[in-house]
Amino acid sequence: LRFNVTELNVIGFALSAPMVIAALFVLGRASYRVTLDLQTHRVVVGTRAVGRVEVANPTQRTLLPSRIELAVGAATAQFMVPRLPAEASHEELFAVPTKRRAVLVVGPVRSVRDDPLSLMRRQVTWARSQELFVHPRTVRLDEAASGFLRDLEGTPSSDLSSSDIAFHALRDYAPGDDRRHVHWRTTARTGKLMVRQFEETRRSHVVVALDDLAEHYASDEEFELAVSAAASIAAQTLREEKELTPFSFEARQRTGTHRQMMDDYTVLEPVEERYSLHELGQKAADLAPNASAVMMVVGSHTTARELNSAANQLPIGVMAVAIRCVDGAEVRRSAIGGLDVVTVGRLDTLARALRAVGR
Repeated sequence: LRFNVTELNVIGFALSAPMVIAALFVLGRASYRVTLDLQTHRVVVGTRAVGRVEVANPTQRTLLPSRIELAVGAATAQFMVPRLPAEASHEELFAVPTKRRAVLVVGPVRSVRDDPLSLMRRQVTWARSQELFVHPRTVRLDEAASGFLRDLEGTPSSDLSSSDIAFHALRDYAPGDDRRHVHWRTTARTGKLMVRQFEETRRSHVVVALDDLAEHYASDEEFELAVSAAASIAAQTLREEKELTPFSFEARQRTGTHRQMMDDYTVLEPVEERYSLHELGQKAADLAPNASAVMMVVGSHTTARELNSAANQLPIGVMAVAIRCVDGAEVRRSAIGGLDVVTVGRLDTLARALRAVGR
């Protein structure tokens, strides 16, 4: 206007008019009552998580149509809310695909108003976000391979012993038997020495050591297989009510409940720090010096020398097994010194691979 440049005046007006019109679209405030409801907050990989969003009009006036945005992880879902009369509501169902193990943040729920040219946008957050845990897939095992320790607080087994607390039967005295276990009343009746025979009581303490070093795995799928294998063994041990110590290089999984343990396996990510498998074996010995079985879950890039180095750190007499996860490989079993090594290529072959271990 100052320099009487007509062209600039026309351009200024042409640009200002759409902005004024856009402002009219976003003026005003909607009063919604929004409910975000997930059917469950924990699912297994491959299982769809279902939820719903309910948008209600708690006022006595009619609310104009609007768009609702729901954030799911890095993606955003959108749906339209129609014109809502007083006290009316609108419900939308949604499903969250769960292709990978993760902790997904579902929400927040926002109402969005913008103009047709998307020059202006007004959004209001109505419902807070919620976490959805996508647990690793697990399989049920035929009594997880676990070694045993004789223990007075254990449970009776079918193996017989000459010294324990669970009485089984009487037998003839044999040279070397402890005379403290002679049953004198039966000896007097039969005229020959009879001694008590006991059932061994046993205790299982299983250590599940997951190698989560990124360089030991050929692919993300191989690492996911290792996490699922470790979680399957730990879950089976927990079901059998045996003592359990699960851990990885930088974390230790909780064993209070199955849900807590699976939550901890869900948040595991490959680590880039320079560790050695030697340290994993040493950590197992430090955390559980009285363990009866140590199950080390490793990747395809782990060498025999590294496995042997880790096994040498374990306490003497412990049953040591390495589960080597190689994507697509056939089940194989080998040995490195006193360490049993089983190779699995699919999670559904884990039970078969472990069935012969320790027998």
